[in-house]
Amino acid sequence: MLGNKNIILDHKQIVHKIRRIAYQVYESNINENEVVIAGIEPNGYVFAKKVKSQLEKISDIKVNLCKVTIDKKNPRKPIVTSISENDYKNKSLILVDDVLNSGTTLVYGVKYFLDVPLKQFKTAVLVNRNHKKYPVKADYKGISLSTSLKEHVTVKLVKDYEVSLE
Repeated sequence: MLGNKNIILDHKQIVHKIRRIAYQVYESNINENEVVIAGIEPNGYVFAKKVKSQLEKISDIKVNLCKVTIDKKNPRKPIVTSISENDYKNKSLILVDDVLNSGTTLVYGVKYFLDVPLKQFKTAVLVNRNHKKYPVKADYKGISLSTSLKEHVTVKLVKDYEVSLE
């Protein structure tokens, strides 16, 4: 399968998945005045911005966007966020990434935010791969894929969106 690219989701399908996830977030937070969407850099943050945009179109909930920087090669290094802990303390928070692969990045992101009391904590991913190393799950997911460990999922969220499998 070397160099062979299979399109899993096209632009229109990804737009639909983003809209559906925004509705799910809204339904889970219908009584909230504000939610925090924390996107893991780089692609998770781009995905988070798109979910935020859709959520603002369908609801009057104030959406506070947070950029989360995690060293994916060494997730034990300090995690950096673009907002202070007072900005998400006692609020509903959704941690967003593009692909849930082994679960390492998401589990370290979850651990980071658990140091502060939250009203509600959920996770969202565009692609959920079904072979995780850690017991972490996505509450909101665009698509679930059963893939081999050798296959690579690529997410493109600029111009013509695309999810492909190589």
